[in-house]
Amino acid sequence: MATKAVSAGRDLEEERTRRIVETAVALAEKGGFEAVRLRDVAAHASVALGTLYRRFRSKEDLLVAALESEMQALAQRVERRPLRGETPLIRVMAFFTLATHGMIRRPNLARALVKAAASGDPELAKRVAAFHGRTEGMIVGALLGRGFASGPNGPDGEFAASLAYNLNVFWFALMVGWSGGLHSRDDVIARMETVAAMLLRAATVGRD
Repeated sequence: MATKAVSAGRDLEEERTRRIVETAVALAEKGGFEAVRLRDVAAHASVALGTLYRRFRSKEDLLVAALESEMQALAQRVERRPLRGETPLIRVMAFFTLATHGMIRRPNLARALVKAAASGDPELAKRVAAFHGRTEGMIVGALLGRGFASGPNGPDGEFAASLAYNLNVFWFALMVGWSGGLHSRDDVIARMETVAAMLLRAATVGRD
């Protein structure tokens, strides 16, 4: 009986958290970063403001949770349908095309998520690092022709992880530039292809 009560309580907590995050996403889709005010999120999600603050201490915290949810969905999609292509460049560009289109299809939300992830809040550092780690895992999977790689596996995996780190840093920098109006969606993809080709070519030369 007690176990059922604990389980029901946990389910209720998870449902409230999901509703809060989904509400933040909906507000960000309509009005971007500034539209995500915690008081409004609580009201639209039908939860007490104190309940929201027990889960998320700031709008950045809440938006990083939304970003984690977005990347989890992308990882599940890549796991179900691994990226195809005869070469690492084709596969890795399939990933960056998918990720970029997926983010930018809702531009107000994407700008809000990028701004939250780039906020530099030290209390969010571990969660932002986990987001980058998940992204790098998908890049490694694309480089090696697998769906998702949780970490290096042997020399090839370690080498792919190093490439993935650098590719992810460049992609996120481009997304920050896109969010500020410096690049179009097509610019992001084209620049990624140029850099990916250069890094992969240099990596091949360096290993000969």
